[in-house]
Amino acid sequence: MSTSEPKRKGFFSRMFGTGTAPAEPQPDAPDKPDQERTESAASTPEAITPEIGAPETGTLETAVPETTAAEAAAPEAAAVPEPALKPAPERKGWFARLKSGLAKTSSRLTEGIAGLVTRKKLDQATLDELEELLLAADLGIETSERITTSLAKGRFDKTISADEIRETLADEVAAVLAPLARPLVIDATKKPHVLLVLGVNGSGKTTTIGKLAANLSREGRRVMLAAGDTFRAAAIDQLKVWGERTGAPVIARDVGADASGLAFDAMKEAQAGAYDVLLIDTAGRLQNKEGLMAELEKIVRVIRKVDPTAPHDVLLVLDATTGQNALQQVSVFRERAGVTGLVMTKLDGTARGGILVAIAARHGLPIHAVGVGEGIDDLQPFSAKDYARAIAEH
Repeated sequence: MSTSEPKRKGFFSRMFGTGTAPAEPQPDAPDKPDQERTESAASTPEAITPEIGAPETGTLETAVPETTAAEAAAPEAAAVPEPALKPAPERKGWFARLKSGLAKTSSRLTEGIAGLVTRKKLDQATLDELEELLLAADLGIETSERITTSLAKGRFDKTISADEIRETLADEVAAVLAPLARPLVIDATKKPHVLLVLGVNGSGKTTTIGKLAANLSREGRRVMLAAGDTFRAAAIDQLKVWGERTGAPVIARDVGADASGLAFDAMKEAQAGAYDVLLIDTAGRLQNKEGLMAELEKIVRVIRKVDPTAPHDVLLVLDATTGQNALQQVSVFRERAGVTGLVMTKLDGTARGGILVAIAARHGLPIHAVGVGEGIDDLQPFSAKDYARAIAEH
């Protein structure tokens, strides 16, 4: 570990490490002519159509948490017996929460598997039905074929139990995911290490940024946030709240401001202040909106005018409940913005948890973290073994 890194380590050290990972060069797409945005109702008011142009140099708003005066001590109350407080319910461990979140996915699979083993032997009809079951759970063609092929080897035309099928399911899912379960590496030589965060509306992108900021701050790093979702006042306000919670300054502008200009200014501010990490939020955009995707490319180009090696990580936040649509999101965002890693959110209560396996098999991108709730501790480093066990209930 670099000597510049703090000695203090928390549970999140498994996700965030130190080191230098060379950024993959990305071709600079030619500037596209200004065009009127076609915004979704969820992303921007109809009247806001900021231009896609050079970075603005307007007034910059920096939201810094205020220090409040300590409250005066209350006078002692009369000696009245206080009611006994009930102990707070014990919080479940991480694996228990992950397993609970994936319960709908695993229940569908285990119930279906139990129904398949009514036959005495593993025949082709059973394998075909199992493959259909795996596809229905969004595990993807590649992984479904891998599982059924593994089962057929040495077991075809022989008796097989539901436990054996679940064991093979867990093993093969873990084999697909294990090479991609990688921690984010924060490069201590970069001031700042820039994390550009992408995702469609409703994916949990801004909340994920807040959780990352909180855990990075726990590790002793100085963090700055940039409210690059300039289309929605709620997104700007939400990031400011996270800034107050984590003690991180927030670079923000008014609704409708140019996002690339804000990113440029945030880069300058973070460099001048020698911040360790800069987390840049971006507007939620559907992958089929050409104008917005072109603007995203522009943000990347503008960032590189300040630091040619940035962004050092481009994180795509995915909503597990979207199922197969997440596959297309990864394809488009990867092509247009150079996605380097994934964070999967909203695994709590979804029946589509298998989609992460399909994405892994198809795209081979690092999976940094998964989320199973709204609390700060509900975003955790990704474990392939735990995920596979939770899906297969094995």
